[in-house]
Amino acid sequence: MTATPLATEAQVVSDGTRVRRSAGRRAVERDKRRSTVLTVIVWITLVYFLVPLLWLLVSTTKDNSDLFTTFGLGLGHSFQFFHNIVQLFQFQDGVFTRWLINTVVYAVVSSVGAAALATMAGYALAKYRFRGSTAVFSIILGSIMVPLTALAIPTYLLFAAANLTDTPWAVILPSLVSPFGVYLMRVYAADAVDESLLEAARIDGAGEFRILFTIATRLMGPGIVTVLLFQLVATWNNYFLPLIMLSTPKLFPVTVGLAQWQATASGGGGAQVLFSTVITGAFVSIIPLVIAFLFLKRYWQSGLSTGGVKG
Repeated sequence: MTATPLATEAQVVSDGTRVRRSAGRRAVERDKRRSTVLTVIVWITLVYFLVPLLWLLVSTTKDNSDLFTTFGLGLGHSFQFFHNIVQLFQFQDGVFTRWLINTVVYAVVSSVGAAALATMAGYALAKYRFRGSTAVFSIILGSIMVPLTALAIPTYLLFAAANLTDTPWAVILPSLVSPFGVYLMRVYAADAVDESLLEAARIDGAGEFRILFTIATRLMGPGIVTVLLFQLVATWNNYFLPLIMLSTPKLFPVTVGLAQWQATASGGGGAQVLFSTVITGAFVSIIPLVIAFLFLKRYWQSGLSTGGVKG
């Protein structure tokens, strides 16, 4: 009768020892998986990306003289952030606000349209078999390798013949074409959308468009958000296309408008006014992109189709 408690106590001690040994082995395995070289590379990459943003943030707090007389990552003699913001939105009758609105319209319309077209094209190439599908996909892959600058002049001549230059459509329509988005959605749709789900929907009498918009798009959600975000950033930062297509300042996006201010400042025409204004404008222009990324990242998930099909 007295052996049972002793045996139980010994078992508990033995179990505790095994648990500690197991935890120790897991800790050693984690330490072995760590790489000092990779850790250093990660920190260098982090510094590489964050230092320019830190410099931009600090520079928005300086006036023109402090920009050239103080350390780039150090504060100036006075805090001029709010003064620079007011000057940015008041300069030239507040044209920066118009540029910002133009950029939002160009980027949102282009990214939504490009994501929709890429989704439909990628889904069709992945799930339908038709004559010439391989050739079409090969052409799309090849077009990814063509630099956009090589298409600038032909695009301009095409839009000039259609009398669409110096209009918002001259920026929006070319941005709707995303060969990389089509490629990405084709690859994503091939894995995310199971054939058995499509066949079950067809047996239930659903049409192809209903299947696409009610089933396939939900399963391809992360891919759609990826294309949307990529195209949003690309259109927001696009400089060369609006530069050659637009000539009216009120139609400029932020990139072209700030570049003109910078050229004016560098050329000596009001340099004592525009350098801090241009830097503040560059800082303000990245805020919507940060907000868009923080909002869309929660939709950036994988495995939405897990459990949708039972083996």
